[in-house]
Amino acid sequence: MELYPQILVTILIFLGESFAIYAEMTAARTYSLGTQPFLEAFLKMFIVFVFGGMFLIAGYMMGFSSFKNIWIVSVISITSILISEPTLAYIIFHQLPTKGAAIGLIFGILGFISTMLL
Repeated sequence: MELYPQILVTILIFLGESFAIYAEMTAARTYSLGTQPFLEAFLKMFIVFVFGGMFLIAGYMMGFSSFKNIWIVSVISITSILISEPTLAYIIFHQLPTKGAAIGLIFGILGFISTMLL
């Protein structure tokens, strides 16, 4: 199994999940602060979400082709969410993850490492 396509898949899925989560959180924060009307915030972040979706679709397509196992691709996706969501929550909302979320993140990282190496 070649390593470079697997690295590319991981990057594509991580970027896709990050763009999607960024769009969701930014739209929620913008709308809740009342700085933009619902439709305006929705449409701006919908465009960002579409780019995230494109990365995700490409990542899943290339991931299944490269790994020959959808579960490995799913673990990459879930781990990407576990890493990017708390990071973006802090950056956008200035809130730290709770103790339970931090423990979940640690287990998610361990799961990602075991999936990639075993």
